[in-house]
Amino acid sequence: MPSQAKLAGEKPLSASAAKLRLLKTLHCTLKYEKKAWQAGARLVAGVDEVGRGSLFGAVVAGAVILDPSYRIRGLRDSKLLPAERREILAERIREHAIAWAVAAVDAARIDQINIYQASRLAMQQAVMKLEPGPDHLLVDAMRLDCELPQQPIIHGDALSASIAAASILAKVERDRLISEWDPVFPVYGLASNKGYSTPRHLAALREHGPSPLHRQSFAPVWNAPVPQEVLAFMLEGGPEETVEEAV
Repeated sequence: MPSQAKLAGEKPLSASAAKLRLLKTLHCTLKYEKKAWQAGARLVAGVDEVGRGSLFGAVVAGAVILDPSYRIRGLRDSKLLPAERREILAERIREHAIAWAVAAVDAARIDQINIYQASRLAMQQAVMKLEPGPDHLLVDAMRLDCELPQQPIIHGDALSASIAAASILAKVERDRLISEWDPVFPVYGLASNKGYSTPRHLAALREHGPSPLHRQSFAPVWNAPVPQEVLAFMLEGGPEETVEEAV
C-alpha cells in the first residue's frame, strides 16, 4: 500500500531532511550528566565537532563542562538553532560553564588522515585544552583515544545538554573562521554556505576550481574540472624558492 506521503503527492524526504525531522523530536536534557555525577564524576565534559561534511576549511570541535548549579536554557543541537540564537547561547556558555575550549584541524591535515580521524583529533585537542580537566566525557557518536571514562551517545548533540553546548561553541567558532575567508575567496559564497555543498558552491568549483583551503580529498573538490592553481603550479616543478614562498 502506498504511503500517505505518496498518496498526497509529496516528494520523499532526503536523508538530511529526515535526520533533521528526527532531531527535532528529541529532547536535550541533563540525563546523561546526572548519571555520571551520581556515579562519582565531578567534571563531566560534553564533546562534539562541526564541519565534517564541509568541502572547505577546518573541522572544529568544542568541549564544555557545564556548571550543575547553573542552568542555561535553550541548549539543543546547533543545527536546529538560528545563527543569532547560537551567538547568544555561546556567550552564555562561555560566561557560565566551569570550563570550555575549541580546537580546529585544518584542511591539509584532513586530507592526510581523513575526515573521521581529523574529527576525533579535534575533539581530543579540545578536551586537552579544558582547564580544569574533566574526569568523564560524553561524546557525540564517537569514542576518543584517551584514558578518561567516556560514553559515546548517538545524536548526543540533541540529547545531552553538555554535548549541545559543545556543538554550539564549535559551530559559532567555525562559522567565524570560514566567514573570514569569504573576502579572500569571494567566488565560493563562503559567508553564506560555510563551505558546504550548495549549488552556488559546486558551480564555483566547476568554473574556478578549488582554493588552497578546499579539502582536496573530497570528491566534489578533486572532481572539479579546473585544477587548483596553487597545486598545479607547484607540480610544474618551478624554482625552489618560489615554491617555498607559495607555501
